[in-house]
Amino acid sequence: MIGFGIVIPVLPLFAEGTRFSASNSQLMWIVGIYSLLQVVCAPLIGKLSDRVGRKPVLAVSILGTALGFVVLGAATTVTMLLIGRVIDGISGGNISTAMACIADSTTKEQRSRSMGMVGAAFGLGFVIGPALGGMLSTFGPSVPFYFAAVLAFVNAMLVIARLPETLTPEVRAKAREKASLGEVFGGGRAPTIIIVLLSQLSGITGFSVMTALFAIFCAKRYGYDAAHVGYVLAYVGILGALMQGGVLRRLLRKPIEKPLAIIGTAVLAASMGALAFLPTGSGLGLLLLVCTGISVGNSLSTPTLNGLASRAVEAHAQGRLMGLMQSAGGMGRFLGPVLGYSLVEFDGTNAYGYWAFIASAGLLALDCLLLCALRVPAPPVEEAA
Repeated sequence: MIGFGIVIPVLPLFAEGTRFSASNSQLMWIVGIYSLLQVVCAPLIGKLSDRVGRKPVLAVSILGTALGFVVLGAATTVTMLLIGRVIDGISGGNISTAMACIADSTTKEQRSRSMGMVGAAFGLGFVIGPALGGMLSTFGPSVPFYFAAVLAFVNAMLVIARLPETLTPEVRAKAREKASLGEVFGGGRAPTIIIVLLSQLSGITGFSVMTALFAIFCAKRYGYDAAHVGYVLAYVGILGALMQGGVLRRLLRKPIEKPLAIIGTAVLAASMGALAFLPTGSGLGLLLLVCTGISVGNSLSTPTLNGLASRAVEAHAQGRLMGLMQSAGGMGRFLGPVLGYSLVEFDGTNAYGYWAFIASAGLLALDCLLLCALRVPAPPVEEAA
């Protein structure tokens, strides 16, 4: 997530700058292709991890991430930028495997709280990444990508040396016997899983409009460079880490995942709408106030939805379910930039992002309605390891 965070403030400004002069349509693909590939790759990687184990899948895919960052750093054309993002997108489907590791290691009652801790770790990466990316960009536009490549390589070495395999041979054997997606949707779970996946798609599409446009939004409305955008995003990440690592864990001592997810999504929708109406040059204080709502809302909604989903299936299908969740999220992270960069064509010169953020708020409002319709799944009987 540090590597992902490094990319957010740096890549759009890097690609739009004089070195590449990427158009809005090229920016759409440069930002979005990473997530589009996860639509296909996340379920495949999750299924593979159900069969061969979490550790080898994580190690190989993280090395792929390192290679993708090297290609980005060495890029001299828009095509090379796209190739780097393709490599990173294929290997980036491993978040489903990391989530499955958590599911393997916790009871279903503890799972949303544990997903919150993963969210806190992601939040810390999101704190460090944008700030670090902004600072490193002052030494050269390629430096942040090479630094992220080194981090990914060290990460892979730590996985190989230190991570225990969380999936038992017995569960892997069962996954090989039951490889169908019917294992995820069977047993009357289909309506719950479908609503969860639609919620994931609409919510992440809305949120990804913001992440795709935020750096250029800050540059055009506030005159911020990559370093200052990184500092704003670091604030969002710090608040998110505190929420998910502290406040959310305490709240989830009671079984209130669904209300928290609805409240968080509603706050996020309102904040995205407010972002659209921020006056140009309105000042840092007002921007941070809106970003506070974005951080709090996202912190309440994302881990609770993952926890609700993971409670609905047995252990041998966790990787596939988390893969489907990441696939829906990947489609959302692709559609967000597509929608955002398409709608900015209709903005005035002093209102960059207006229609995009209005559309984001609408998608998040739809997510609220889906969550209201969600039936909270009763935990299935635990399987013997």
